[in-house]
Amino acid sequence: MQQRGAERALDALSFFVSDARYGLGAYLGVYLLAEHGWDPASIGAALSIGALAGLVSQAPLGALVDAVRAKRALIAGAVVVVTATCLVIPLAPRFWSVAMAGLVGALAGVTIGPTLAAISLGVVGPARFARRAGRNEALFHLGDGSISLAILLTAPFFGNAVLFWSMGFTAMASVAAAAAVPARAIDHDVARGLLPGDAAHGVRPSAWHLLLGSRPLLVFAICGALFHLANACMLGLVSQKLALGDLGQGIALTAASAIVAQSVMVPVAALVGARADAWGRKPLLLAAFAALALRGTLYTLSDDRAWLIGVQLLDGVGAGLIGALFPIVVADLTRGSGHFAAAQGVVGTVHGTGAMTSMALGGGLVAWAGYDAAFLVLAAIAALGGILFWLAMPEPRAAPAMARAGGAEAKPVA
Repeated sequence: MQQRGAERALDALSFFVSDARYGLGAYLGVYLLAEHGWDPASIGAALSIGALAGLVSQAPLGALVDAVRAKRALIAGAVVVVTATCLVIPLAPRFWSVAMAGLVGALAGVTIGPTLAAISLGVVGPARFARRAGRNEALFHLGDGSISLAILLTAPFFGNAVLFWSMGFTAMASVAAAAAVPARAIDHDVARGLLPGDAAHGVRPSAWHLLLGSRPLLVFAICGALFHLANACMLGLVSQKLALGDLGQGIALTAASAIVAQSVMVPVAALVGARADAWGRKPLLLAAFAALALRGTLYTLSDDRAWLIGVQLLDGVGAGLIGALFPIVVADLTRGSGHFAAAQGVVGTVHGTGAMTSMALGGGLVAWAGYDAAFLVLAAIAALGGILFWLAMPEPRAAPAMARAGGAEAKPVA
């Protein structure tokens, strides 16, 4: 009964936390553009401060998630902080207030994903984690899509304020869901990536050493950085292009783009949970790179609003696969190390470097050569990442567990 209750609470948490996990996301740039007349360069500069803070903090905050046993309180607190920083923006829509709110929100936001994954691993154990992680991601996208649909339907009547009302509601629901996870249902040693029955005594955070000492983990980090370099700015660029065509409908059109992508991410993430153990992780990850490269190419074929939004279906395939598989692959490659959340942090730092660079690259390419050239360059980067992954990455599911040698360094064992 406790196990079933914990998983039902994880379902609710995965659904509602979607609105806080990435803050306002693509909506923020459109909101500042449409409501306050910001130019794209100022939007990019303000958002880059928070992105940089989130980037450099992922590894230490991941180590914190491994060390802290009050993981339910940690994720609830992070949701409250992210929501509070977003609610500050309409009250003080000036450069430094937006930049500082983004910085604080980023520090809190980067703990949400690793903490949710750690709680899930601690509840279900490594044998069932792939299915649980896929379910988490499917519910996350279902929640994100539901919120975007609500915004799409209500924004024409109530204005852009609905962005902030929705965040307040989902924050309260997320806190309640985190509190509903029974504390005794979480095995905190398993939650940090130790094998069932192992003790955390003597484990010292050394996730960067783990990354540099594991060729598969390093390949996954580098190829993921290329994926995010190509992917991170695409929705923002499409949203800006749609908004410039009709400034009054910018938020609604961004919501429509997000809904299209999320409608595909839900079944894609569910597919990962159901079939990742049977099919392996590598074929699914290769499909993600292929979908991203095709998406960037198709954006150049038409400026029609319906076409641009329709191409977002491929965002659901690529981002849905990567999002669902990320914690699964990290868990595969660090099993037994005791550094699950910290390893998510260091790999996420490398991936985040690609995402942050993407924002600058996308804006620069648009300014230099226009939207079509930008999308083609991003598609080529995605194709390069897919080829490198295909050639250099072994199947993560077959990776050996890591044993502790007297509490010292983690070493792979057969």
